Amino acid sequence: MKRFYKAATSVPADTGEGEGFGIALDGRLVKTPLKQPLRAPTKALVQAIQGEWEAQGDKIDLATMPMTQFLNSAIDRVGMRREPVIDEVSAYGATDLLCYRADAPDTLVALQEQHWTPPLEWLDRTHGIRLATTIGVSPISQKPDALAALRAVVASFDDMRLMALHNATTVTGSVVLALSYLAGALDHAGLWAAAMVDEDFQISRWGEDAEAKKRRDQVHAELTDLDRWLSLI
Repeated sequence: MKRFYKAATSVPADTGEGEGFGIALDGRLVKTPLKQPLRAPTKALVQAIQGEWEAQGDKIDLATMPMTQFLNSAIDRVGMRREPVIDEVSAYGATDLLCYRADAPDTLVALQEQHWTPPLEWLDRTHGIRLATTIGVSPISQKPDALAALRAVVASFDDMRLMALHNATTVTGSVVLALSYLAGALDHAGLWAAAMVDEDFQISRWGEDAEAKKRRDQVHAELTDLDRWLSLI
């Protein structure tokens, strides 16, 4: 899409549409793809989004506008269908990455213990939710009350943080890691190391192919963008 505006400005959402801040392009308020007001909850976030719009050249490249895309998702995908999103995120608890361990080699077993056990212990200590672990990939059943409690924790997030939780869960394969990360129990480096335990081990043994590197780079970029999002909301 060609750039169709000269100036992007941030404006208080004082039009009767609720609190927050909006983006105006040549004075016209921006809306989401589903025609909802593109309203940011903080001044810091709207200023970051304003910067993304201002930085566009002759053509608009959404790939260079992660904060705008995150806000669109928080409003359209999460805000308009909270329950399905909560169900999708909390469902990871039944098959969480951290619950399925290798039995060999010893190096991988030790790495999984080092990076995966602390987040599970954090979940138990902080929320009273204990998930069972197993060796191998055969499915195990988690206790219904544990999964219900996990869903309640996920449902407690507002739309902005639920969007981040959803993204962190889907890219890492673990709602436990995502919850630990949003709570500050894991920083970016800790989240990345835990999410990449298996891949890092395989790379150390067999090397990294181009397709795997591309995927890793995409995951790392999204987690980096989420770091910024969480610092702005």
